Amino acid sequence: MKIILASSSPRRAEILRDAGIAFEIRATEIDEMPVAGETPQAMVARLAETKARAAAAQAGGNDAHECIIVGADTTVELDGEILGKPRDAAHAREMIATLAGRTHHVLTGIFLLRLRDGATRAAVETSAVTFAALAEKEIDACVASGEPLGKAGAYAIQGIAGRYIPKIEGCYFNVVGLPLAKLYEMLRELGWRDKA
Repeated sequence: MKIILASSSPRRAEILRDAGIAFEIRATEIDEMPVAGETPQAMVARLAETKARAAAAQAGGNDAHECIIVGADTTVELDGEILGKPRDAAHAREMIATLAGRTHHVLTGIFLLRLRDGATRAAVETSAVTFAALAEKEIDACVASGEPLGKAGAYAIQGIAGRYIPKIEGCYFNVVGLPLAKLYEMLRELGWRDKA
């Protein structure tokens, strides 16, 4: 059964590749802005489903037989506030300074759609991430690397910022952008089996 990843994220693709899960990419362009009053959980769930359904709308006739589309969306939440992707380097610096010395939550919504019959599975995975206190020069080094741009919360745990994260509770891969164990469980619920 073919898996289609409705994402252009190189990190999500790398997680799947490293786990030995074969897939194709069908990236979609959607509006990722939160809706007024929307909780972080509701936002990532909605966006994951929207991405999967947008990819399904592009599916050709051959896809419909044995195909599962995977949509995912990740955000960072601190004290109920959504910290999305930074607008620029100054905004990234502000975000990292806000996270420093505190524990925040990373939420990833995942939505699976089996094209053959429209069966779905959905979940939101949450991990708690603790940042060490950071000196100004450490924040500057993070921002100067360019790594924070394009990342929810302005950091990548698998990159430079990882040296400042002494503790996570929950799934590490969720913090990277795709909760692997949860995804594997959901794929199997929809009938996918590894060829290995």
